[in-house]
Amino acid sequence: MSGEEKQLPGPYEIFELTDREVKQLRITDYETGLVTIYPQDKPTGKVVTALRVHVPKETKDFFPFYWDITGKTLVAQLLPCLEQPGYKDKVFTITKYGIAPKARFTVEVKTV
Repeated sequence: MSGEEKQLPGPYEIFELTDREVKQLRITDYETGLVTIYPQDKPTGKVVTALRVHVPKETKDFFPFYWDITGKTLVAQLLPCLEQPGYKDKVFTITKYGIAPKARFTVEVKTV
């Protein structure tokens, strides 16, 4: 995620969890790029790096069948796992603790 990064095409599907919410993901593909988000402290928007993770259609209720993950600490945990062979055979269990911008995440990885 360095150098010239591309803008990810929309629509954006920002991955958001509430405090202590847990979500399991099976990831079939991924890409990194830039997205524009609109946090409360920056209503005009800001451009951030995102990790777009594609998921099976049967695991997400609505199109698009991907999530755009913008939390830096979550991206830092997930990306090294995705850069290794075999990530498509794993389930990633993500738990959020706290509220942005101080939220932190745990990631459990299990082989299916």
